[in-house]
Amino acid sequence: MRILVANVNTTASMTDAIAESARSAASPGTEIVGITPRFGADSCEGNFESYLAAIAVMDAITSYDGEFDAVIQAGYGEHGREGLQELLDVPVVDITEAAASTAMYLGHKYSVVTTLDRTVPLIEDRLKLAGLDSRCASVRASGLGVLELESDPERAVEAIVAQSREAVDRDHAEVICLGCGGMAELEDKVKAATGVPIVDGVRAAVTVAEGLVRMGLSTSKVRTYATPRQKKVIGWPFQF
Repeated sequence: MRILVANVNTTASMTDAIAESARSAASPGTEIVGITPRFGADSCEGNFESYLAAIAVMDAITSYDGEFDAVIQAGYGEHGREGLQELLDVPVVDITEAAASTAMYLGHKYSVVTTLDRTVPLIEDRLKLAGLDSRCASVRASGLGVLELESDPERAVEAIVAQSREAVDRDHAEVICLGCGGMAELEDKVKAATGVPIVDGVRAAVTVAEGLVRMGLSTSKVRTYATPRQKKVIGWPFQF
């Protein structure tokens, strides 16, 4: 089984970290391929960058030279999953939805701890669109930019732990979802500080994608995610 894990930004080191986290959750025989878009922003922290990333990820996946069994979109609250589902005949899993749905098996309410405050509405909207918002206790911002997760890891851990404790103590969350693909591999430190289950979206998405492939399931094509109709598209970065 081969799963493509698409970073939504153009920072290759973050792609590597995300892919490594995905491999740690993958079953024997599952190949994880990290994908970095050829254009876009070096981090996604708002609607403009998110919409740009949606196009960039579709371009990167449809340009991939080789076969694959599933795709993971490794951006929290990002746009574009629906477009990928129209374009592809294999399962497409978004880490925001994978983390939240996994958390709902583990506790009554979950909270998401993410990066900057401006990303909170994007995550709230994605959860609402997916029907996963009713058991979300809160979406909290650590105040860190995405790239600070790499450049200042000690401060990042402190900020994420602090907001996770607030989510448990004040918002009554019983599970914490790490709200950024770049937060991969922080589960143990946050769990030790809070005492609750910690869900990393990348690792959760791998298990969901593997399960769908093994069951022979993929996106329904009868209506909402039917293959796009053939049209003349001008200036589009890829052809379908």
